[in-house]
Amino acid sequence: MKNASSLFTAMGAAATALLLSSTAYAATHDPAAIQASALKDTLAYEITEGLTTEVGPRQAGTEAEARARDWSVKKLKALGFQNVRNEPFMMPTWVRGDETAEVTTPFPQKLHITALGNSPGTGEAGIEAEVVYFDSLAAMKAVPDGSLAGKIAFVTHNMHRAQDGSGYGTYGPVRWTGPAIASQKGALAYVIKSIGTDYHRNPHTGNTNFPEGVKPIPTGALSLPDADNLERMIKVAQKSGKPVKMKLVLTPKNIGQQESGNVIAEVTGRDPSKGMILIACHLDSWDLATGAFDDAAGCGIVTAAAKQIMDQGKPLRTIRILWAGAEEVGLWGGKAYAKAHTGSNHAIAMESDFGADKVWRVQFHLPEQAKAVKEQIAQALLPLGIGANGPKASGGADVSDIIDSNNLAIIDLQQDGTRYFDLHHTPDDTLDKIDPKQVQQNVAAWSTVLSIIANSDVDFTMPPKE
Repeated sequence: MKNASSLFTAMGAAATALLLSSTAYAATHDPAAIQASALKDTLAYEITEGLTTEVGPRQAGTEAEARARDWSVKKLKALGFQNVRNEPFMMPTWVRGDETAEVTTPFPQKLHITALGNSPGTGEAGIEAEVVYFDSLAAMKAVPDGSLAGKIAFVTHNMHRAQDGSGYGTYGPVRWTGPAIASQKGALAYVIKSIGTDYHRNPHTGNTNFPEGVKPIPTGALSLPDADNLERMIKVAQKSGKPVKMKLVLTPKNIGQQESGNVIAEVTGRDPSKGMILIACHLDSWDLATGAFDDAAGCGIVTAAAKQIMDQGKPLRTIRILWAGAEEVGLWGGKAYAKAHTGSNHAIAMESDFGADKVWRVQFHLPEQAKAVKEQIAQALLPLGIGANGPKASGGADVSDIIDSNNLAIIDLQQDGTRYFDLHHTPDDTLDKIDPKQVQQNVAAWSTVLSIIANSDVDFTMPPKE
Protein backbone atom coordinates (compact mmCIF):
# COMPACT_ATOMS: atom_id res chain seq x y z
CA MET A 1 0.00 0.00 0.00
CA LYS A 2 2.91 2.30 0.70
CA ASN A 3 4.07 2.01 -2.94
CA ALA A 4 0.53 2.59 -4.24
CA SER A 5 0.21 5.66 -2.03
CA SER A 6 3.47 7.03 -3.42
CA LEU A 7 2.25 6.35 -6.94
CA PHE A 8 -1.03 8.20 -6.35
CA THR A 9 0.90 11.07 -4.77
CA ALA A 10 3.21 11.27 -7.79
CA MET A 11 0.29 11.10 -10.19
CA GLY A 12 -1.46 13.88 -8.32
CA ALA A 13 1.64 16.04 -8.41
CA ALA A 14 2.02 15.46 -12.15
CA ALA A 15 -1.62 16.30 -12.79
CA THR A 16 -1.28 19.47 -10.74
CA ALA A 17 1.84 20.45 -12.62
CA LEU A 18 0.10 19.80 -15.94
CA LEU A 19 -2.89 21.86 -14.87
CA LEU A 20 -0.68 24.73 -13.75
CA SER A 21 1.30 24.49 -16.97
CA SER A 22 -1.87 24.54 -19.07
CA THR A 23 -3.25 27.47 -17.06
CA ALA A 24 0.00 29.41 -17.52
CA TYR A 25 0.01 28.55 -21.24
CA ALA A 26 -3.54 29.79 -21.68
CA ALA A 27 -2.69 33.01 -19.85
CA THR A 28 0.36 33.76 -21.99
CA HIS A 29 -1.55 33.05 -25.20
CA ASP A 30 -4.50 35.21 -24.26
CA PRO A 31 -5.64 36.96 -27.48
CA ALA A 32 -6.31 40.27 -25.73
CA ALA A 33 -2.84 40.33 -24.17
CA ILE A 34 -1.19 39.41 -27.46
CA GLN A 35 -3.22 42.07 -29.25
CA ALA A 36 -2.04 44.71 -26.79
CA SER A 37 1.57 43.62 -27.25
CA ALA A 38 1.28 43.63 -31.03
CA LEU A 39 0.03 47.22 -31.06
CA LYS A 40 3.56 48.16 -29.95
CA ASP A 41 5.27 46.01 -32.58
CA THR A 42 8.29 47.37 -34.46
CA LEU A 43 9.37 44.21 -36.27
CA ALA A 44 6.97 44.50 -39.21
CA TYR A 45 8.27 47.96 -40.07
CA GLU A 46 11.85 46.77 -39.51
CA ILE A 47 11.38 43.97 -42.07
CA THR A 48 9.73 46.33 -44.55
CA GLU A 49 12.54 48.83 -44.12
CA GLY A 50 15.18 46.12 -44.47
CA LEU A 51 13.81 44.67 -47.69
CA THR A 52 13.30 48.05 -49.32
CA THR A 53 16.61 49.51 -48.15
CA GLU A 54 19.07 46.63 -48.13
CA VAL A 55 17.66 44.84 -51.18
CA GLY A 56 15.43 47.29 -53.06
CA PRO A 57 13.45 46.28 -56.18
CA ARG A 58 13.19 42.49 -56.36
CA GLN A 59 11.91 41.41 -59.77
CA ALA A 60 11.38 37.67 -60.04
CA GLY A 61 14.13 35.57 -61.57
CA THR A 62 16.76 38.29 -61.25
CA GLU A 63 19.88 38.61 -59.13
CA ALA A 64 18.01 41.11 -56.96
CA GLU A 65 15.37 38.54 -56.04
CA ALA A 66 18.14 36.06 -55.21
CA ARG A 67 19.67 38.63 -52.84
CA ALA A 68 16.25 39.07 -51.27
CA ARG A 69 16.01 35.34 -50.57
CA ASP A 70 19.45 35.33 -48.95
CA TRP A 71 18.49 38.34 -46.84
CA SER A 72 15.21 36.71 -45.84
CA VAL A 73 16.72 33.39 -44.76
CA LYS A 74 19.27 35.17 -42.60
CA LYS A 75 16.63 37.45 -41.09
CA LEU A 76 14.18 34.67 -40.28
CA LYS A 77 16.90 32.53 -38.70
CA ALA A 78 18.10 35.47 -36.62
CA LEU A 79 14.54 35.98 -35.36
CA GLY A 80 14.51 32.43 -34.01
CA PHE A 81 12.07 30.74 -36.39
CA GLN A 82 12.42 27.03 -37.02
CA ASN A 83 12.98 25.05 -40.24
CA VAL A 84 14.00 28.15 -42.20
CA ARG A 85 14.88 27.33 -45.80
CA ASN A 86 14.70 28.35 -49.42
CA GLU A 87 12.79 26.04 -51.77
CA PRO A 88 14.01 26.90 -55.29
CA PHE A 89 12.09 26.53 -58.53
CA MET A 90 12.61 27.61 -62.13
CA MET A 91 10.42 30.09 -64.00
CA PRO A 92 10.45 32.05 -67.29
CA THR A 93 11.94 35.49 -66.82
CA TRP A 94 11.14 38.78 -68.53
CA VAL A 95 13.23 41.93 -68.01
CA ARG A 96 12.59 45.55 -68.90
CA GLY A 97 14.52 47.61 -71.44
CA ASP A 98 14.18 51.14 -72.81
CA GLU A 99 10.66 52.56 -72.94
CA THR A 100 9.51 55.81 -74.53
CA ALA A 101 6.35 57.08 -76.16
CA GLU A 102 5.61 60.31 -77.96
CA VAL A 103 2.86 61.75 -80.08
CA THR A 104 4.50 62.77 -83.35
CA THR A 105 1.50 64.42 -85.02
CA PRO A 106 -0.56 66.58 -84.88
CA PHE A 107 0.38 67.63 -81.32
CA PRO A 108 4.00 66.51 -80.77
CA GLN A 109 4.83 65.75 -77.13
CA LYS A 110 6.34 63.02 -75.00
CA LEU A 111 4.28 60.67 -72.85
CA HIS A 112 5.22 58.63 -69.77
CA ILE A 113 4.93 54.92 -70.44
CA THR A 114 6.13 51.60 -69.03
CA ALA A 115 6.06 48.17 -70.63
CA LEU A 116 3.75 45.50 -69.27
CA GLY A 117 5.27 42.22 -68.16
CA ASN A 118 5.64 39.70 -71.01
CA SER A 119 5.41 42.43 -73.65
CA PRO A 120 7.66 41.81 -76.65
CA GLY A 121 9.81 44.65 -77.90
CA THR A 122 9.36 47.08 -80.76
CA GLY A 123 13.02 46.90 -81.73
CA GLU A 124 15.53 49.65 -81.04
CA ALA A 125 14.13 51.85 -83.79
CA GLY A 126 10.60 51.64 -82.41
CA ILE A 127 7.36 51.79 -84.34
CA GLU A 128 5.24 54.74 -85.46
CA ALA A 129 1.57 54.36 -86.27
CA GLU A 130 -1.88 55.89 -86.01
CA VAL A 131 -3.59 55.53 -82.63
CA VAL A 132 -7.13 54.11 -82.55
CA TYR A 133 -9.00 55.06 -79.39
CA PHE A 134 -11.50 52.94 -77.44
CA ASP A 135 -13.31 54.13 -74.33
CA SER A 136 -13.59 50.56 -72.97
CA LEU A 137 -12.32 47.06 -73.54
CA ALA A 138 -15.79 46.07 -74.70
CA ALA A 139 -15.62 48.69 -77.46
CA MET A 140 -12.40 47.20 -78.80
CA LYS A 141 -13.82 43.67 -78.58
CA ALA A 142 -16.69 44.78 -80.80
CA VAL A 143 -14.61 45.77 -83.84
CA PRO A 144 -13.96 43.17 -86.57
CA ASP A 145 -10.86 40.99 -86.49
CA GLY A 146 -8.13 42.52 -88.62
CA SER A 147 -9.65 46.01 -88.53
CA LEU A 148 -6.75 47.42 -86.49
CA ALA A 149 -4.03 46.26 -88.88
CA GLY A 150 -1.03 48.57 -88.76
CA LYS A 151 -2.53 50.66 -85.93
CA ILE A 152 -1.76 51.19 -82.25
CA ALA A 153 -4.84 50.37 -80.17
CA PHE A 154 -5.45 52.56 -77.11
CA VAL A 155 -7.96 51.60 -74.41
CA THR A 156 -8.91 53.79 -71.46
CA HIS A 157 -11.14 53.18 -68.41
CA ASN A 158 -12.75 54.90 -65.43
CA MET A 159 -11.29 53.17 -62.35
CA HIS A 160 -11.74 55.00 -59.02
CA ARG A 161 -10.48 54.50 -55.49
CA ALA A 162 -12.41 52.03 -53.35
CA GLN A 163 -11.85 50.70 -49.84
CA ASP A 164 -12.19 47.13 -51.04
CA GLY A 165 -10.18 47.69 -54.23
CA SER A 166 -13.05 46.34 -56.30
CA GLY A 167 -12.23 48.53 -59.30
CA TYR A 168 -9.20 46.37 -60.02
CA GLY A 169 -11.36 43.37 -60.79
CA THR A 170 -13.62 45.47 -62.98
CA TYR A 171 -10.98 47.26 -65.03
CA GLY A 172 -8.01 44.89 -64.69
CA PRO A 173 -8.95 42.97 -67.88
CA VAL A 174 -7.87 46.06 -69.86
CA ARG A 175 -4.34 44.97 -68.88
CA TRP A 176 -4.76 41.23 -68.39
CA THR A 177 -6.58 40.27 -71.58
CA GLY A 178 -6.64 43.49 -73.62
CA PRO A 179 -3.27 42.96 -75.34
CA ALA A 180 -4.28 39.57 -76.70
CA ILE A 181 -7.62 40.96 -77.96
CA ALA A 182 -5.82 43.87 -79.65
CA SER A 183 -3.51 41.39 -81.36
CA GLN A 184 -6.49 39.38 -82.61
CA LYS A 185 -7.94 42.59 -84.06
CA GLY A 186 -4.71 43.07 -86.00
CA ALA A 187 -3.11 45.86 -83.91
CA LEU A 188 0.57 46.58 -84.35
CA ALA A 189 0.86 47.55 -80.65
CA TYR A 190 -1.37 48.25 -77.66
CA VAL A 191 -1.31 50.98 -75.01
CA ILE A 192 -3.59 51.48 -72.03
CA LYS A 193 -4.43 53.96 -69.36
CA SER A 194 -2.62 52.46 -66.36
CA ILE A 195 -4.75 50.29 -64.13
CA GLY A 196 -4.48 52.60 -61.14
CA THR A 197 -5.99 55.59 -59.40
CA ASP A 198 -3.21 58.17 -58.91
CA TYR A 199 -2.86 61.30 -60.99
CA HIS A 200 0.92 61.51 -61.10
CA ARG A 201 3.01 60.86 -64.16
CA ASN A 202 3.86 57.41 -62.83
CA PRO A 203 2.74 54.62 -65.13
CA HIS A 204 1.72 51.31 -63.52
CA THR A 205 3.34 48.15 -64.80
CA GLY A 206 1.93 44.64 -64.28
CA ASN A 207 1.75 41.32 -66.02
CA THR A 208 -0.13 40.40 -69.17
CA ASN A 209 -0.29 37.24 -71.23
CA PHE A 210 -0.81 36.10 -74.78
CA PRO A 211 -2.57 32.74 -75.13
CA GLU A 212 -1.09 30.09 -77.37
CA GLY A 213 -1.80 30.93 -80.98
CA VAL A 214 -2.08 34.69 -80.37
CA LYS A 215 0.81 36.78 -81.68
CA PRO A 216 2.39 38.86 -78.86
CA ILE A 217 2.48 42.59 -79.63
CA PRO A 218 4.33 45.42 -77.86
CA THR A 219 2.24 46.61 -74.92
CA GLY A 220 2.64 49.54 -72.56
CA ALA A 221 0.78 51.47 -69.88
CA LEU A 222 0.58 55.27 -69.92
CA SER A 223 0.41 57.28 -66.73
CA LEU A 224 -3.13 58.43 -65.98
CA PRO A 225 -2.50 62.11 -66.84
CA ASP A 226 -0.77 61.15 -70.09
CA ALA A 227 -3.57 58.77 -71.06
CA ASP A 228 -6.16 61.45 -70.42
CA ASN A 229 -4.12 63.89 -72.48
CA LEU A 230 -3.87 61.41 -75.34
CA GLU A 231 -7.64 60.95 -75.21
CA ARG A 232 -8.15 64.72 -75.45
CA MET A 233 -5.73 64.99 -78.36
CA ILE A 234 -7.58 62.29 -80.27
CA LYS A 235 -10.95 63.98 -79.72
CA VAL A 236 -9.61 67.35 -80.83
CA ALA A 237 -7.91 65.85 -83.89
CA GLN A 238 -11.08 63.99 -84.88
CA LYS A 239 -12.87 67.29 -85.37
CA SER A 240 -10.47 68.14 -88.21
CA GLY A 241 -10.22 64.60 -89.49
CA LYS A 242 -6.54 64.30 -88.60
CA PRO A 243 -5.06 61.06 -87.25
CA VAL A 244 -2.98 61.07 -84.07
CA LYS A 245 0.27 59.20 -84.56
CA MET A 246 2.50 57.81 -81.83
CA LYS A 247 6.08 56.58 -81.83
CA LEU A 248 6.63 53.75 -79.36
CA VAL A 249 9.98 52.31 -78.27
CA LEU A 250 9.93 49.30 -75.94
CA THR A 251 12.92 46.98 -75.70
CA PRO A 252 12.16 44.35 -73.04
CA LYS A 253 13.24 40.76 -73.53
CA ASN A 254 12.69 37.27 -72.24
CA ILE A 255 15.87 35.69 -70.86
CA GLY A 256 14.57 32.16 -70.45
CA GLN A 257 14.26 29.96 -67.39
CA GLN A 258 15.83 31.45 -64.26
CA GLU A 259 15.78 30.42 -60.62
CA SER A 260 13.35 31.85 -58.12
CA GLY A 261 12.36 30.38 -54.77
CA ASN A 262 10.01 30.30 -51.80
CA VAL A 263 11.40 31.21 -48.40
CA ILE A 264 9.75 29.22 -45.63
CA ALA A 265 9.97 29.41 -41.83
CA GLU A 266 7.94 27.90 -39.01
CA VAL A 267 6.78 28.28 -35.46
CA THR A 268 6.63 24.59 -34.60
CA GLY A 269 3.56 23.51 -32.71
CA ARG A 270 3.12 21.10 -29.81
CA ASP A 271 0.99 18.64 -31.77
CA PRO A 272 2.20 17.77 -35.31
CA SER A 273 -1.04 15.87 -35.96
CA LYS A 274 -3.00 19.12 -35.94
CA GLY A 275 -3.24 20.86 -39.31
CA MET A 276 -0.81 23.73 -39.69
CA ILE A 277 -1.70 27.38 -40.26
CA LEU A 278 -0.17 28.76 -43.49
CA ILE A 279 0.42 32.52 -43.56
CA ALA A 280 1.78 34.07 -46.73
CA CYS A 281 3.09 37.16 -48.49
CA HIS A 282 5.28 37.52 -51.58
CA LEU A 283 8.93 38.45 -51.58
CA ASP A 284 9.33 39.66 -55.16
CA SER A 285 8.34 43.09 -56.43
CA TRP A 286 8.19 44.90 -59.72
CA ASP A 287 11.36 46.68 -60.74
CA LEU A 288 10.02 50.26 -60.84
CA ALA A 289 10.28 50.78 -57.07
CA THR A 290 11.26 49.09 -53.82
CA GLY A 291 7.97 47.27 -53.31
CA ALA A 292 7.09 48.58 -49.85
CA PHE A 293 3.30 48.27 -50.16
CA ASP A 294 3.52 45.39 -52.63
CA ASP A 295 4.52 43.34 -50.71
CA ALA A 296 7.38 43.93 -48.24
CA ALA A 297 4.86 45.20 -45.70
CA GLY A 298 2.84 42.00 -46.04
CA CYS A 299 5.93 39.93 -45.23
CA GLY A 300 6.63 42.16 -42.26
CA ILE A 301 3.07 41.90 -40.96
CA VAL A 302 2.66 38.11 -41.11
CA THR A 303 6.14 37.50 -39.73
CA ALA A 304 5.77 39.92 -36.85
CA ALA A 305 2.45 38.30 -35.94
CA ALA A 306 4.01 34.83 -35.98
CA LYS A 307 6.83 36.14 -33.79
CA GLN A 308 4.27 37.44 -31.29
CA ILE A 309 2.88 33.91 -30.99
CA MET A 310 6.31 32.27 -30.87
CA ASP A 311 7.44 34.55 -28.07
CA GLN A 312 4.65 33.18 -25.87
CA GLY A 313 5.83 29.57 -26.23
CA LYS A 314 4.80 26.81 -28.59
CA PRO A 315 1.25 27.04 -29.93
CA LEU A 316 -0.80 23.88 -30.40
CA ARG A 317 -0.49 24.00 -34.19
CA THR A 318 2.51 24.77 -36.35
CA ILE A 319 2.43 28.16 -38.05
CA ARG A 320 4.21 28.10 -41.40
CA ILE A 321 5.35 31.38 -42.95
CA LEU A 322 5.58 31.50 -46.76
CA TRP A 323 7.46 34.38 -48.40
CA ALA A 324 6.55 33.39 -51.95
CA GLY A 325 8.76 34.13 -54.93
CA ALA A 326 7.74 35.25 -58.40
CA GLU A 327 4.17 36.27 -57.59
CA GLU A 328 4.01 39.36 -59.77
CA VAL A 329 4.96 37.63 -63.00
CA GLY A 330 2.65 34.63 -62.88
CA LEU A 331 2.10 33.27 -59.35
CA TRP A 332 5.01 30.88 -59.86
CA GLY A 333 5.84 30.69 -56.15
CA GLY A 334 2.33 29.76 -55.11
CA LYS A 335 2.18 27.12 -57.84
CA ALA A 336 5.55 25.68 -56.79
CA TYR A 337 4.48 25.59 -53.14
CA ALA A 338 1.28 23.73 -53.96
CA LYS A 339 3.15 21.24 -56.13
CA ALA A 340 5.68 20.56 -53.36
CA HIS A 341 3.24 20.49 -50.44
CA THR A 342 -0.12 19.25 -51.68
CA GLY A 343 -1.16 16.52 -49.26
CA SER A 344 0.72 18.10 -46.37
CA ASN A 345 -1.24 18.63 -43.17
CA HIS A 346 -2.58 22.15 -43.67
CA ALA A 347 -5.66 23.49 -41.88
CA ILE A 348 -6.11 27.19 -42.70
CA ALA A 349 -4.48 29.55 -45.20
CA MET A 350 -4.15 33.34 -44.91
CA GLU A 351 -2.29 36.00 -46.88
CA SER A 352 -1.30 39.67 -46.58
CA ASP A 353 -0.85 41.28 -50.00
CA PHE A 354 -2.88 44.47 -50.15
CA GLY A 355 -0.58 47.14 -48.79
CA ALA A 356 -0.01 48.36 -45.26
CA ASP A 357 -3.11 50.32 -44.30
CA LYS A 358 -5.53 49.28 -41.55
CA VAL A 359 -7.49 46.07 -41.54
CA TRP A 360 -11.18 47.00 -41.62
CA ARG A 361 -12.95 43.70 -42.21
CA VAL A 362 -12.49 40.01 -41.47
CA GLN A 363 -14.01 37.35 -43.74
CA PHE A 364 -14.28 33.62 -43.19
CA HIS A 365 -14.54 30.40 -45.14
CA LEU A 366 -14.65 27.86 -42.31
CA PRO A 367 -16.51 24.61 -41.71
CA GLU A 368 -19.68 24.59 -39.65
CA GLN A 369 -17.91 23.02 -36.66
CA ALA A 370 -15.71 26.14 -36.41
CA LYS A 371 -18.65 28.49 -35.83
CA ALA A 372 -17.57 29.23 -32.25
CA VAL A 373 -14.04 30.04 -33.40
CA LYS A 374 -15.41 32.43 -36.00
CA GLU A 375 -17.48 34.19 -33.34
CA GLN A 376 -14.51 34.37 -30.98
CA ILE A 377 -12.33 35.95 -33.67
CA ALA A 378 -15.00 38.47 -34.64
CA GLN A 379 -15.44 39.51 -31.01
CA ALA A 380 -11.69 39.72 -30.36
CA LEU A 381 -11.13 42.02 -33.36
CA LEU A 382 -13.77 44.58 -32.39
CA PRO A 383 -11.36 46.69 -30.28
CA LEU A 384 -9.28 47.19 -33.44
CA GLY A 385 -12.25 48.59 -35.37
CA ILE A 386 -12.59 45.49 -37.52
CA GLY A 387 -16.02 44.24 -38.55
CA ALA A 388 -17.01 40.73 -39.60
CA ASN A 389 -19.20 41.03 -42.67
CA GLY A 390 -19.15 40.81 -46.43
CA PRO A 391 -18.67 37.82 -48.71
CA LYS A 392 -16.88 34.65 -47.70
CA ALA A 393 -13.08 34.63 -47.63
CA SER A 394 -11.33 33.68 -50.86
CA GLY A 395 -7.65 33.77 -49.89
CA GLY A 396 -4.72 35.46 -51.61
CA ALA A 397 -2.83 34.84 -54.83
CA ASP A 398 0.04 32.88 -53.31
CA VAL A 399 -2.19 30.52 -51.34
CA SER A 400 -4.85 30.00 -53.99
CA ASP A 401 -3.29 26.86 -55.45
CA ILE A 402 -2.72 25.13 -52.11
CA ILE A 403 -6.25 26.10 -51.04
CA ASP A 404 -7.68 24.55 -54.19
CA SER A 405 -5.60 21.39 -54.08
CA ASN A 406 -6.13 20.75 -50.35
CA ASN A 407 -9.62 22.28 -49.97
CA LEU A 408 -8.46 24.48 -47.09
CA ALA A 409 -10.33 26.74 -44.71
CA ILE A 410 -9.58 30.46 -45.21
CA ILE A 411 -9.55 33.64 -43.15
CA ASP A 412 -9.07 37.01 -44.87
CA LEU A 413 -8.05 40.14 -42.99
CA GLN A 414 -9.04 42.80 -45.49
CA GLN A 415 -6.92 45.95 -45.53
CA ASP A 416 -8.14 49.39 -46.51
CA GLY A 417 -7.34 49.61 -50.20
CA THR A 418 -8.34 53.24 -50.74
CA ARG A 419 -4.83 54.31 -51.71
CA TYR A 420 -3.41 50.94 -52.72
CA PHE A 421 -3.86 51.48 -56.45
CA ASP A 422 -2.25 54.90 -56.20
CA LEU A 423 1.01 53.06 -55.45
CA HIS A 424 0.61 49.55 -56.86
CA HIS A 425 3.23 48.66 -59.51
CA THR A 426 4.51 52.26 -59.74
CA PRO A 427 7.78 54.07 -58.99
CA ASP A 428 5.98 55.51 -55.93
CA ASP A 429 5.81 52.21 -54.02
CA THR A 430 8.45 53.25 -51.49
CA LEU A 431 8.97 53.08 -47.73
CA ASP A 432 7.83 56.65 -47.02
CA LYS A 433 4.26 55.58 -47.91
CA ILE A 434 4.18 53.20 -44.94
CA ASP A 435 2.35 54.40 -41.81
CA PRO A 436 3.91 52.52 -38.84
CA LYS A 437 0.76 52.89 -36.72
CA GLN A 438 -1.41 51.28 -39.38
CA VAL A 439 1.13 48.49 -39.74
CA GLN A 440 0.92 47.89 -35.99
CA GLN A 441 -2.86 47.58 -36.24
CA ASN A 442 -2.33 44.93 -38.93
CA VAL A 443 0.08 43.02 -36.73
CA ALA A 444 -2.39 43.20 -33.85
CA ALA A 445 -5.18 41.83 -36.04
CA TRP A 446 -3.04 39.00 -37.37
CA SER A 447 -1.65 38.17 -33.92
CA THR A 448 -5.16 38.04 -32.48
CA VAL A 449 -6.39 35.64 -35.13
CA LEU A 450 -3.29 33.45 -34.95
CA SER A 451 -3.46 33.23 -31.18
CA ILE A 452 -6.97 31.78 -31.51
CA ILE A 453 -6.67 29.45 -34.49
CA ALA A 454 -3.17 28.16 -33.75
CA ASN A 455 -4.32 27.11 -30.28
CA SER A 456 -7.69 25.69 -31.27
CA ASP A 457 -8.30 21.93 -31.37
CA VAL A 458 -11.37 22.38 -33.58
CA ASP A 459 -11.34 20.28 -36.74
CA PHE A 460 -11.00 22.84 -39.56
CA THR A 461 -11.49 20.26 -42.30
CA MET A 462 -13.76 21.66 -44.98
CA PRO A 463 -16.62 19.57 -46.38
CA PRO A 464 -15.99 18.11 -49.85
CA LYS A 465 -16.42 20.55 -52.73
CA GLU A 466 -19.75 20.30 -54.48
